[in-house]
Amino acid sequence: MQIYKIGGNELSDPGFVSTLAHTVAKLKEKTLEPVIIVHGGGRAIAGLQAQLGLETVKVDGLRVTDLESLSVAQMVLSGHSNKLVVKALLAEGLDALGLSGVDGALLRCQKKQHPHVDLGYVGEVLHVRTQLLQRFIAMDIITVLSPISLGVDGLTYNVNADEAASAVALAMEANRLDFVSNVPGVLLNGSIIPHLSPTKAHQLIADGKISGGMIPKVRAALDAVQMGVQQARIVDLAGLAEAGGTNFTASTITGKAVES
Repeated sequence: MQIYKIGGNELSDPGFVSTLAHTVAKLKEKTLEPVIIVHGGGRAIAGLQAQLGLETVKVDGLRVTDLESLSVAQMVLSGHSNKLVVKALLAEGLDALGLSGVDGALLRCQKKQHPHVDLGYVGEVLHVRTQLLQRFIAMDIITVLSPISLGVDGLTYNVNADEAASAVALAMEANRLDFVSNVPGVLLNGSIIPHLSPTKAHQLIADGKISGGMIPKVRAALDAVQMGVQQARIVDLAGLAEAGGTNFTASTITGKAVES
């Protein structure tokens, strides 16, 4: 089982989406592993909010989501971004189905709490409906999953795509969760670090050797392995095809998304 998390910035590049689909098709043909793709769409969400005169507010990297912002997030994530990926996969001869966490209650969540602010309609995943995802796998269908999720209270929530991908990878007992972006991995002195432990990663961040936009990528991978995902990787499309990138592993499992 292979889980790919695709960032929203990358989905804004048409060339990336088509190359991603081609790479996934080649890897799937080679490994015969089932695939699930979880995607974000942050740049497109921010762009549409700006057009509508809505302010983008983030707290600790999380998008504060009121009802208007939730509507925008649903349109972009479950509509535009989701179908971009599905169409690209279909063009490569792969069978793909685009869904959100609301569909079939694939992702059930609760409202995410923050110690200082109300994040609005932002959720955190509690349950992954693995049996339904396994049915799609049995039919050789790639599920392309938007992180818009169904709350246990019956409301709709926007879930951080990194967190949604980690929950899916954990519940599906995936071999690895790949965070696919436009960077080849974590670089040190111009070379890719092939493996990072949590301790070493935190030290490199503290020393300023991991900086800027790489920090949230590394933290997402660390969060995944700390949740219990066996292995996470930061990689670009070239590295994905050639088993490159930076791998993260953890020796202990600290939690698991509930399967249902």
